[in-house]
Amino acid sequence: MNAAILSISQGFSADLVSEERKVILQPLIEYIQDKKDRGEAIRLNFICTHNSRRSHLSQIWAQAMAYHFGVKNVFCYSGGTEATAMFPKVVETLQGQGFAISVLSSDKNPVYAVKFDQDENPVVCFSKAYDHDFNPKSSFAAIMTCNSADEACPIVFGAEARFPVKYNDPKAFDGTELQTAKYRERSLEIGQEMWYVFARVG
Repeated sequence: MNAAILSISQGFSADLVSEERKVILQPLIEYIQDKKDRGEAIRLNFICTHNSRRSHLSQIWAQAMAYHFGVKNVFCYSGGTEATAMFPKVVETLQGQGFAISVLSSDKNPVYAVKFDQDENPVVCFSKAYDHDFNPKSSFAAIMTCNSADEACPIVFGAEARFPVKYNDPKAFDGTELQTAKYRERSLEIGQEMWYVFARVG
């Protein structure tokens, strides 16, 4: 794993996750553990309304933490109830935290390759609907990262399980003096919780 990401992860701790959040995350941990015990692929689709911020942060940190803890056959995806674009501040934030990011295409909806380790395949990120052909059609968990997507998608077609794991939207701070700090804070919060989840998969 890239040295900067490894250094950040060494600062993560179960003590930094509230008891309330541990209760919310436990069903996801149990789902991943059950799939692992069965020797099945673990497909996680992180869903947010626009697939522009929280869902991408969750997808990337989950893939990195699965690798960090040696949990095999984990495939992380993201999607929205509609497609927009991965917000540039997310890219900037992740680069500042050690992720190596390449731009594969630079149209209105850029495609990025995000690497957490120089020898591992990148996470390919672009904004898309959750049921886009790039994402799995069945045998996956839908992880709802925002309230509006959770409410707008009472049924995620093809999902065999659904977990509401919601985060506050850093978009609220766009254009303010707090923007950089709040994006970093949200990314680290998500990273910490994905660390917690995969640390508990035996």
